[in-house]
Amino acid sequence: MAGQGTPATALLAKRKIRHSTHPYDVSPDAPHYGALVAEALGVPPQRVFKSLVTEVDGALTVAVVPVTGELDLKALAAAVGGKRATMADRSAAERATGYVRGGISPLGQRKRLPTVPDSSALAYDTIYVSAGRRGLQLQLAPADLVALTDATTAPLAAH
Repeated sequence: MAGQGTPATALLAKRKIRHSTHPYDVSPDAPHYGALVAEALGVPPQRVFKSLVTEVDGALTVAVVPVTGELDLKALAAAVGGKRATMADRSAAERATGYVRGGISPLGQRKRLPTVPDSSALAYDTIYVSAGRRGLQLQLAPADLVALTDATTAPLAAH
């Protein structure tokens, strides 16, 4: 689709990684945003993942968790060998990734940040993550996400 390109989609095209883009129309300020995105895409919400920029012991780190759950900050810190994790400042997250809140992709970031997808992603053939712009999701194999971000998976979703 013309005009759909983002740094994330450019990276996937350059590496010849199989993926598809899926536009949707949901306000980023809507309550239960992730569940609404899943509904708009017509997919189970546990296959739609949000990218959360965090700070672990002072270093920015991206957690990729299902929109159906909350991020367990202690589990994230443990997964990367840190002591303490907090949510990153919004402006720091936007500056480091080159994306805006509601459109932060785990791929194609301005500064490649350590990335930890929730291990539940591996249960699916494909998952959905932000394509790097509000209103656009990427569908790709979780193994490709892990390989492209040099990620380690861990159980991160608080239940």
